[in-house]
Amino acid sequence: MKTTYIVGHKNPDTDSVTSAIALSYLKNKLGMNTEPHVIGELNKETLFVLKYWKIDKPTFLEDVKVQIKDIKYNRDLMINENASIHDAYTYMVNNQITGLPVVKAKNKFVGYVSLKEIATSLIKGDFDKLHASFDNIVRTLNGKEVLKYDEEIFGTIFAATYSSELFISDVAIDSSTIVIVGDRHHVIEYCLMNSAKLIVLVGNQELTHKELSIAKKNRINIIKTPLLSFDVSKLIGLSNYIKTIIRNESPQVLNPNDYLTDFYEINNKFKHTNYPIIDNKNTCKGLLRILDINQYEKKNVILVDHNDIKQSVPGLNEANIIEVIDHHALGNLTTTTPVSFRNMSVGSTNTIIYFLFKEANVKIPKNIAGIMLSGLLSDTLILKSPTTTETDITVANELAGIAGVDYKKYGMQMLKEGSSLEGLSVEEIVFYDYKEFQVNDTGFGIGQILTLNYEQILSKKEEYIDFLNKTRAMKGFKLMALFVTDIINNGSYVLFSSNSEQIIALAYNLDYIEQGHYLDGVISRKKQIIPNIMGEIENMK
Repeated sequence: MKTTYIVGHKNPDTDSVTSAIALSYLKNKLGMNTEPHVIGELNKETLFVLKYWKIDKPTFLEDVKVQIKDIKYNRDLMINENASIHDAYTYMVNNQITGLPVVKAKNKFVGYVSLKEIATSLIKGDFDKLHASFDNIVRTLNGKEVLKYDEEIFGTIFAATYSSELFISDVAIDSSTIVIVGDRHHVIEYCLMNSAKLIVLVGNQELTHKELSIAKKNRINIIKTPLLSFDVSKLIGLSNYIKTIIRNESPQVLNPNDYLTDFYEINNKFKHTNYPIIDNKNTCKGLLRILDINQYEKKNVILVDHNDIKQSVPGLNEANIIEVIDHHALGNLTTTTPVSFRNMSVGSTNTIIYFLFKEANVKIPKNIAGIMLSGLLSDTLILKSPTTTETDITVANELAGIAGVDYKKYGMQMLKEGSSLEGLSVEEIVFYDYKEFQVNDTGFGIGQILTLNYEQILSKKEEYIDFLNKTRAMKGFKLMALFVTDIINNGSYVLFSSNSEQIIALAYNLDYIEQGHYLDGVISRKKQIIPNIMGEIENMK
């Protein structure tokens, strides 16, 4: 069953991560094949939550772009290096391709052979040399085994098409000689007595009892074929191993993880018809024909805790968004097909997921209830945020009962663990819980960090202001700001890029605002920060 990726937003917070995990558990219980993923580093609070409830960290999802492995290329188009040239040619014709990856044991890639190499071998090859398996020779010549002593035949080919006396006098026979011969018993006996490597009997020539006895005694390989000498002489070279004519041991190949967009650039440069698919362990996965590139499956994605493409996983425009579960304002996400969209005006995505469990009549396990409660308490600041609804309070109590914890005590422990600034740089603190927004053509970035030790940040406010200024200029934004939220007193200290004083002041009905100003009661980015700042930017136009 195809995998569906469930992913939250960039700079993941606890609600985003835990809602992806909880929803994945629910979907899998309902018969889907889903995986929870993250697209950023987990913060201390989230790491504490996962460790507390003994839940594995979701793996990092680089992107959801279309990759070579998503294309419906032929996974079986390859040939073993010990196959014959004739077999390779027939295989190409039957599959309507002009080239083949050549592999050895366990499909390890050896090289690439095209019809061009086969044609070259027929025109410029060593026609008198044979390096083939016994079975390849039998199959190529439509022959039958008479005597077989060697799996592999290596030697020089001679066709006894002239007088027996001249052949016997001019051709020295030994264990590296392959002889094509018909109804010439003097030549046959001469070759048997001198231990030729292989005798090919044309026209279904039979050995006499005496000849067969000598052949067995000297352990000589014998094949008979209905073909005549002329045809055998033409065809026997095609029984050579395909590996003997490989000219291109390092062709242009593709990795299953390469992006389709990168392939377009490669193909524009090389303009090949076929591309072997080789993984990182040099294992051949098949052959991509240029005709295959429009046959691919997009990755299936479910978004949680966001619906804005700028906050989402890279390559989202190349994926199938099959569902969105969120509690934020509508963003700029668009889809080409209808999707299931669940959006509620509540304080946490996990509140919505709680109702999904109830609607599906799926029991919530203790540890899943624990992480869902954690996400809810994190996003609502232990149900003190203005975003908190009566629904959130009811759900929090229900989840706390299943998880077996006092949500107030547990919530404070969680926030304390997550609010430690020890070891974090200025950049890490600004981007700890950071989101970018757009008002028409104007962009701005807002970071928020919850802490019990806001003095630690304010004591270095010049460093933070300098970083905000540099980041704003680099991104070309209207403003950058960091809200340092005091989780005990329910307010935030604000630091902002130097050009942003007027916008921040007007956003909170102030005549003047200085760096580090305390905004009493301002703790919700969704309800008290973003709408205020966005409104003032719009008013300035």
